[in-house]
Formats: sequence, structure tokens, C-alpha cells
Amino acid sequence: MSSPRDTVVVDGKALSQQIRGELAEEVRKLAEAGRRPPCLAVVLVGDNPASASYIKGKRRACARVGMQSVERDLPASAGEADVLALVDELNRDDSIDGILVQLPLPDGVSATAVARAVDPAKDVDGLHPMNSGRLLQGVPGLYPCTPMGIIEVLDRHEIPIEGAHAVVVGRSEIVGKPVSLLLLHRHATVTICHSRTRDLPGVCREADILVAAVGRARMIQPDWVKPGAAVIDVGVNEVDGKLVGDVDFDGVQGIAGLVTPPRGGVGPMTITMLLRNTLQAYREHTGA
Repeated sequence: MSSPRDTVVVDGKALSQQIRGELAEEVRKLAEAGRRPPCLAVVLVGDNPASASYIKGKRRACARVGMQSVERDLPASAGEADVLALVDELNRDDSIDGILVQLPLPDGVSATAVARAVDPAKDVDGLHPMNSGRLLQGVPGLYPCTPMGIIEVLDRHEIPIEGAHAVVVGRSEIVGKPVSLLLLHRHATVTICHSRTRDLPGVCREADILVAAVGRARMIQPDWVKPGAAVIDVGVNEVDGKLVGDVDFDGVQGIAGLVTPPRGGVGPMTITMLLRNTLQAYREHTGA
């Protein structure tokens, strides 16, 4: 790991481009073998501008690696039964390898019910209980994208995971819990922290790997960080019109060995892992 005087700022965009280049090469070889490209279906319910922007980014990402994508839109007035019917249709469509239902969903539509309706073999978000169980047991499956992106950042920067003390601040189903399990399966000693953790700063100071995923702007202060630690900031918060993370990014410079920035850090890796999951689902679906 780098000297505390030389903090490495992760370039998530560059790393994502590198991995997407590797995925594009795999898809190109499939085309050369006469196989159809992997296909991702994205469902948008309502007209949330942020969600529409995210979907546009996913569509571009698919195209750039040679994958196909289809978008299925439902009006904001759609009920849960309408969403579940569309998911069932996509489950049965043999040309679709992965299904992603864009969150948030309108009031009255249960995100849990929708996640459970997606075929686990097409669950590229990794949110189905069956895939959660596979992650818990450490057997192959489709795992949540942001946690996998975090592990990829650590691996590509040669951060030792085995034997390290990893502290995860946040226990969400999407990031906190799954990344804790991924780290545990890599033989890290893992501590999960939350709002009731006693002496949170003291626990964080023990971390060789510190993952912040709580959604509280700049909560992780410089004196919470062990010199030389790898700090992964998953938080996205807006303060005075500026995007900031859960970590005091400027303050940890010169203390952390590595840190992800609030913009262009973990975010690009999430979409990249979605593409990887889609390719994985395709291979298992088609036997390619």
C-alpha cells in the first residue's frame, strides 16, 4: 500500500474503461463464433428524470461493449400488478439474458416484490433472495453490482484483502451487507458498523480497508482514518449544489493510502459490474 504521504486517488472512469474493454473483447469473440450478443432489458416505471438519465447511461454502456439493450417503459400510474406482469413477460423471453428494474419505483409498487419476481438467473442487480443466499454461502451467483465494483477496485490496485481488517459503515441490502460478505469470503476480518455502533470513530481507525456507505455527507473525518488505509466512499450526497461523499475527501489526503472520489470513483464501476453480470447471465443461459 502507498505511503500515507502519497494518497492514491482512484480513477474509477479509467478503471471502468479498462474492464469494459475486456468485456468488449469477450463479446467480440462470441460474435466471431456466430453467437448472438448478450441482451439486457431495463424497465422504467414513471418519468423520473434521474432514472431516465441512468438508463440512458446503461444503454450507451451496453452498446460500447457490443451488448444489446431493450427498454420497457411503464407510466407512473402503473400498479404493482402491471410491473409484475412485465417482469414475467421478460422472464419468459428467451432473447433476454438480464433484467434490471430501475429504482426508485412509484408509491404502491413494492421494490421487494418486484425484485423477488425477477428470474434469479436474469437478476443482474443481484437482489433476488436466491442470489442473496448464494452470496451468503459463497457459491457462484449474480451478486450486487456496487459491492463487486468495490472488490474490483481493491484488486486492481493490489490492496491486500486476506487477513486485513475491513470496516464497513452501513448495513444496507444493496451495499453494506453484500460487500461485507464478499470481503469475508476473501478472508478479511470484517466489522459492520451502523447508527448504534459504540465509538464509531475508534472502530474506523482500526480499519485497513474502510468502506463508507451510509449517505451522510462527510461523516468519515480525517482522524477516523488509519494512516495508509484504503478508503472506499460509496456515498452520494449533495451539499450546496456540490456532490460530496460520506468521507471528507480533501481531509483524508495524505492520510489514506488510497481513496475513491465522490465523483468518478465507485459509480462507474457499478455500471461496469452490471455489464459483467449480464455477460455472466448470458453464458449460463446459453451455455456459451
